Amino acid sequence: MDSTNTALPPVRDWPALDLFGTDFDPVLAELMEEGPVTRLKLPHGDGWAWLVTRYDDVRAVANDPRFSRKLVAGQDVTRLAPHFIPVDGAVGFEDPPDHTRLRRAVAPAFTSRGVERLRKQAQATLDELVEEVLREGPPADLTERLLAPFPLAVVCDLMGVPAEHRARMHEWTNLILSSSQGAERSQQAKEEMCACFAELLDRPGSADEESVLGLLGTAVENNELTRSEAVGLSLLIQIGGEAVTNNVGNMVYLLLTRPQLLARLRTEPEVRPRAIEEMLRYIPHRNAVGLSRIATEDVTVAGTRIRAGEPVYVSYLAANRDPSVFADPQTLDFDRTPKPHVSFGYGPHYCVGAMLAKLETELLIDAVADRLPGLRFAVPVEELRFRRGALIRGPESLPVTW
Repeated sequence: MDSTNTALPPVRDWPALDLFGTDFDPVLAELMEEGPVTRLKLPHGDGWAWLVTRYDDVRAVANDPRFSRKLVAGQDVTRLAPHFIPVDGAVGFEDPPDHTRLRRAVAPAFTSRGVERLRKQAQATLDELVEEVLREGPPADLTERLLAPFPLAVVCDLMGVPAEHRARMHEWTNLILSSSQGAERSQQAKEEMCACFAELLDRPGSADEESVLGLLGTAVENNELTRSEAVGLSLLIQIGGEAVTNNVGNMVYLLLTRPQLLARLRTEPEVRPRAIEEMLRYIPHRNAVGLSRIATEDVTVAGTRIRAGEPVYVSYLAANRDPSVFADPQTLDFDRTPKPHVSFGYGPHYCVGAMLAKLETELLIDAVADRLPGLRFAVPVEELRFRRGALIRGPESLPVTW
């Protein structure tokens, strides 16, 4: 007997809520309760899309070639952002084998060896930033002084972006990742960043051959990538660095509002790797959902028939709170038996920079735990400001004293 459900669930409006701290989105919580596969409408685009929330189903859809990213390009799929983040032909909108070809071009920069190559320079950069903060003394905005400049410096070192372009890279990234500035301003920032990367790629010898721009320049010369593909890939890697700023900002918020956890990281440094993984699982690092996929044929997911041509979202945030996988998922537990979270995605589109992001996070958490004794907020918690109208969640500022 066919157990496929052909009755369509109602379409739920999912507004772009500006949430405080690490509060879990109440609309997503309700959608998770309503079923493993529901329907939603986001603030921009047309029509509705399926939403998959259960851990096993999320991983299955993310790894299933019958759900295409490439088919999303050119369609006005319902979405959170007023604009599409990737440029046409970029890795975010590609499927294997082209997706595999694009990632292969920059893979050497993101291997263990490639990431470890940056560790010494990253640690030196962070030490310099911390020492400047300590010299000037409290209070300080931790976001402005450490959490924003450090990942920006590291990703620019990785990319091979010259120092004179770094401030603009930060400005462009903030505009691209905002849903509050409007589609036109975000699109302009995207075009300006792409023009900058095109110029850097065209400048012979402008980047270290082991940097991302060096690797991409070589791939273009060898006809392994087109110039536009190299530019699109550069943009996605560059803006990905901003996620560390927000994720670690959320971690600091968690640790300073749960001082017993910060105290434990100080006295038991061996717990830190496990604690970072648990905080990555727990943090709702984005608003709503990211990029959708399009079903290329009829597919049944958790008993629900998804028809060819219909858009589908997976929620990694929901998967990370699936009680069948993570016992008591609403609790932040540094002693949790490690299980693989999906905060960096899953399948072919697993974040290429995950290893680098973990390195940066590890160094920042070490600095917070070891270099700033007595760290605490310099204002009442309720006065903290979190990003409004942003795709990626995080504190706008973290005024602290120590």
